[in-house]
Amino acid sequence: MAERVLESPPVESERTLYVGRDRPIRISAGHRIRHHDGKCSRPHGHNYEITVKVVGELREEGWVVDKGDVTSVISEWDHRFLLEAGDPLVEAFEESGDGDGVVVLDAPPTAEVMSAILERRLAEKLPSNVSEVAVQVSETAELCGGSTF
Repeated sequence: MAERVLESPPVESERTLYVGRDRPIRISAGHRIRHHDGKCSRPHGHNYEITVKVVGELREEGWVVDKGDVTSVISEWDHRFLLEAGDPLVEAFEESGDGDGVVVLDAPPTAEVMSAILERRLAEKLPSNVSEVAVQVSETAELCGGSTF
């Protein structure tokens, strides 16, 4: 007969949850960088890959946060067009009836800005047991912006 050992994690055990580390969360979104001198100033899209690190105290459920709480914030940008405030395309989308397809950011929609905004939005929406959120956004296989893990 097997010996039964009951063990529990230490009280106030801070743990790390990675969402998308080995298989990134994928969203498709369009954007443009208005003041770029090259082709990125034209409207175009990417299949972004996003990885999230969440640090915090274990909850009663045995996790730091529910993965669905993380992915629901990120999915709000899926199949949307990310534009900087003041971009005339914002008004064009609204006039065409597609205003709900636009996410307006206070800064250019670069991978670095996207990661910073997602970090802030996740920190605001996740439970109070979370002490740290880090996000990396890969725009292409060659370009990734965000916090270091």
